[in-house]
Amino acid sequence: MDTMLKIGITCYPSLGGSGVVATELGKLLAEKGHQVHFISHSVPFRLGTFHKNIFYHEVEVNDYYVFKYPPYDLTLANKMAQVAKMQQLDVLHVHYAVPHAVCAFLAKQMVGDHLKVVTTLHGTDITVLAQDESLKDLIRLAINESDAVTAVSKDLIRETHELLDITRNIDLTYNFVDKRMYYPRDTTELHKDYAFGDDRVLMHVSNFRPVKRVSDVVEIFAKVNEKIPSRLLLVGEGPDLPKIQFQIQELGLTDRVMFLGKQDDIPQVISLADILLLPSEKESFGLVALEAMACGVPTVGSQAGGIPELIIHGETGYLAPIGDTDKMAEHAIELLTNHQLMQTMIKNCLDRSQREFSNERMMAEYEQIYYRVLGRELSQPSPVCG
Repeated sequence: MDTMLKIGITCYPSLGGSGVVATELGKLLAEKGHQVHFISHSVPFRLGTFHKNIFYHEVEVNDYYVFKYPPYDLTLANKMAQVAKMQQLDVLHVHYAVPHAVCAFLAKQMVGDHLKVVTTLHGTDITVLAQDESLKDLIRLAINESDAVTAVSKDLIRETHELLDITRNIDLTYNFVDKRMYYPRDTTELHKDYAFGDDRVLMHVSNFRPVKRVSDVVEIFAKVNEKIPSRLLLVGEGPDLPKIQFQIQELGLTDRVMFLGKQDDIPQVISLADILLLPSEKESFGLVALEAMACGVPTVGSQAGGIPELIIHGETGYLAPIGDTDKMAEHAIELLTNHQLMQTMIKNCLDRSQREFSNERMMAEYEQIYYRVLGRELSQPSPVCG
């Protein structure tokens, strides 16, 4: 293969789509033979078992008494520089513009121009933070000073250019799922623990924040349940959870809804569902919809952000305007009452996820970007993993 690379990866290590994608990418790169160094304040939760090509470097913040707030950003930048020098890194690949791309910029100033910085934008660094005038210049600096910038949807690229008034090229690198992990599971026996008889299962997975519009999820479910006996499984936790629990009680749906909390084995959990509900107000990509798609579960959701780039209306799911719970419920009922349509959509979901969003394809795209910023060209297309 082409020259092995030494790649530093920084992401938010806790639950969240960006951390999942960054960690899975690192694991794939390590399998390919590259050396991968994760630099963060804790071990990414998806990192899993030992791999000879994966290393973790903990960022320990100095809690010196004169600091009102521990200076994590500066400590991270310093740690990036230390690891880059010690391990002779070729590339720092950071996920989110702030603070990670800013820290990588500082690290590069300490190490030298031979260290290249690739920044991946995942969403809230643009859709939320870039709306703050006090942060705009910092985010613009981080993006413009990166050697390459990628974003997870065309919609996010458009919004980045418009909000920050920048003209530089941003590469489109969609999120992906590892097909060795994400595939339909047999949940025949497990289904009996969550539903009775012919009950259909609707599911929502999120961090239960206002932007996810989980109250719309409950409204959609209530309308569906009036026509078709169903169960709603809510996966995740977050600030809107108490409000959602109250809403469910008020609608008399307590015995029809189950709260599963945070779950690690997402493929197994999602395979329980007939339909995923994703009525978000903003969604730069919608990783959970891709995870569902790869498990053969169609999504009924909103026409928000990058979701229409992922879900093809009428082929792999249905989309409706944000807040139109009547239309979303109508689509869900159509799917649940038309067996042939459901089977066709399941097949379309599996085909599209494997064709357009495979781990092999997206890893190869990132790999091409690394070689490009380093001034090296791949002599042939990157071999695929697994």
